[in-house]
Amino acid sequence: MNSNTDGLSWIGGMREVDRDSWNLLAAPYGTPLLDYDWLRLLEDSGVVSPDSGWIPQHLLLFRNNRLIAAAPLYVKVHSEGEFVFDYAWADVAMQLGVPYYPKLVAMSPLTPAVGYRFLVAKEADEDEVIELMLGAIDDLCRANDLHGISILWPDPAFADAIRTREFCSWRHQHFRWENDSLDDFDSYLAGFTKNQRRNIRRERASIAAQGLSVRVFSAAEADDETLDRMYDYYTTTNDQFGEWAARYLNREFFERLGAACPDQVLFVGAYENSNRLPVGLSMLLRGPQILIGRYWGAARFVNHLHFNLCYYEPIDWGIRNGIQVFDPGMGSSHKIRRGFRAIATESLHRFYDPRMVTLMKMNIDRINEYEQLRIDELNSFSPLAGNRTR
Repeated sequence: MNSNTDGLSWIGGMREVDRDSWNLLAAPYGTPLLDYDWLRLLEDSGVVSPDSGWIPQHLLLFRNNRLIAAAPLYVKVHSEGEFVFDYAWADVAMQLGVPYYPKLVAMSPLTPAVGYRFLVAKEADEDEVIELMLGAIDDLCRANDLHGISILWPDPAFADAIRTREFCSWRHQHFRWENDSLDDFDSYLAGFTKNQRRNIRRERASIAAQGLSVRVFSAAEADDETLDRMYDYYTTTNDQFGEWAARYLNREFFERLGAACPDQVLFVGAYENSNRLPVGLSMLLRGPQILIGRYWGAARFVNHLHFNLCYYEPIDWGIRNGIQVFDPGMGSSHKIRRGFRAIATESLHRFYDPRMVTLMKMNIDRINEYEQLRIDELNSFSPLAGNRTR
C-alpha cells in the first residue's frame, strides 16, 4: 500500500493503491476502462506484467494525505496490444539509429477504445495537475532512457488539454454508435434506408429460425463453465487470424471475471434448445452510459450470429438501459452497414530524440489528411437515410 505521502508518487501495480480512493477519481468519467477492478484484473491474472512486456508504472498525486490524481502508465518494450500500429515509426527510428524502445504508454491495456485520461479530483486545478504529471513523466523517461511517451485512445477532452503541450497528434479511424434519443429497436431501424431496414430485420429473425435464442447477462450471472467457454471462443476467433491475431489474454483472466468485474462486464449468449452452455458468446464492457465491444466467438458457424451478438443485441439492450454510446471495437467496414459511423480518434506522441520529433512534424499533417479521406469514404457508404452521400 502506498504511504499516501503528499506529492507525486510512482507505484509498480494497482495493488499498491487503495481501491476506493482510485474509483472515487475514476467514477465521474463513466468509463469501465479506468475502473480499479478492471486494471487490477489485467495485472493479477498476469496478462499485464513484465513477462508480457507491460511494466506497470502508475503515477499518483496526493495532497493533504488524499489521492487527488492518478494515471495508469506502462513501460513497453514492444507495441503489441496497443492497436495504434506505430511500427512504421519504429522502423524509421531503426533506420536512423535512434532507439524506439523502451517507451512509456498511457492507455487502458489491450483495449482499443476511446476514454483514457489522467484521473483528477473535481476540486483540483486540472491544468496544474496535468502539468505536474507530465513533468514527472518527462523526468521518469529521461532518467530511465525511455525514448518517448504515447497517449493512446484518449478521451477527446483530455486530448484537447494534452495536444498543446508539445505532443504530436496522429489521427486514426474508429467506429462509434450514438443513441439519438431512441425509444426502442424499431426507432433505431427507422433511421435506415428501406432496404437495409429489411436486411437487418431478416438477419435478426434468422437466429430464431436456426433454433437459437439470445440472452444478455452480466459477469456476476455467468457460471464458471460459461467463463471458461468465453476463453475458448476468444482463442478460436483469434486463431482464425494467424499472425495477425491479438491473443493477449489467458484463461485465468476469464476465470476471474465474475468475481473481479461482476457489473462491468456484459455477455450476450446464443443458446440452442435446452443446452445450458452457449453456442456463441460476445463480451462487452459497460459503464453507466457506454458499451465497449471486446471479444466474441462461437462453437460453429451460424449465419448472422456475429452481427446479432456483437451489434444488434447490444444496441437493443443499450437502448433499453440508457446507453448513449457504443464502441464496437476495431476493424471491419461492415459496421457501417449496421449503423455505426467512422470517426476520427487520435494518439498523442512525444519523442525525446529531436530527429524523431522533426520527422513526425514534417509528415503527420499529410498522414492525417489521408486518414480523414478514409473516414469520409467509409461514411459515404452509410445506409442511414440522413447520411447518404452516394
